[in-house]
Order: sequence, then structure tokens, then C-alpha cells
Amino acid sequence: MEARAVLRHTRVSPQKTRLVADMVRNKPIADALRTLGLMGTKRARIIAKVLNSAVANAMQTGLVDVDNLYVKSIQVDGGFTLKRFMPRAQGRATRILKRTSHIAVVLDEL
Repeated sequence: MEARAVLRHTRVSPQKTRLVADMVRNKPIADALRTLGLMGTKRARIIAKVLNSAVANAMQTGLVDVDNLYVKSIQVDGGFTLKRFMPRAQGRATRILKRTSHIAVVLDEL
């Protein structure tokens, strides 16, 4: 029995978030949450929230044992990009890209 959780339009860069997601893929839930807790970054806190949401979704069904769950897949995709401009010298402007992410987590039993 799989449990899913999806977080969309979060204001973190997908490229940097994938580095954190790769560290918890295919790990048991307890190990994954412990690893994320020790990282201390904004991305780790966001991924931990999504993992906890997926665990809560699994508990809601009542068909799975929470102690036997592991991270089957975690996918970080790019969302929309906020485009901003910063003034530069001699009347020019440069573009600032503020990227967003969609994070999808699937948990399964061992």
C-alpha cells in the first residue's frame, strides 16, 4: 500500500532541493527524518514536512504499519519562475530568477 504527499509552488530552487532529496531516497522513514533533522537547511525542513504528511496519509488509511515505511520515491520538479529585475550601472537592468519547486513523495512498506 503506497502513501503519497505532494507540495507544490514552494519557494526553493529545484536544483538545490534535489541534492537534499537524493540523500533520503530509498531510506526507512526514521532514518530519513533523522538525516533531514541534522541538515538544518530550509530545504531539509520542507522535505521533512512533506515526509511527515505522507506518513500521516499512510496512517489515515490504517492499512500500513508506519514502522515499516520507506521512501520509495521522492521527486523534485521545477515550478513557475518569478522574474524580477535589479537595476545596474548606466541604466541597465539584470534579470533575477526566483525559482519554485514541486515536491512529490511516495512511501511504501518494506
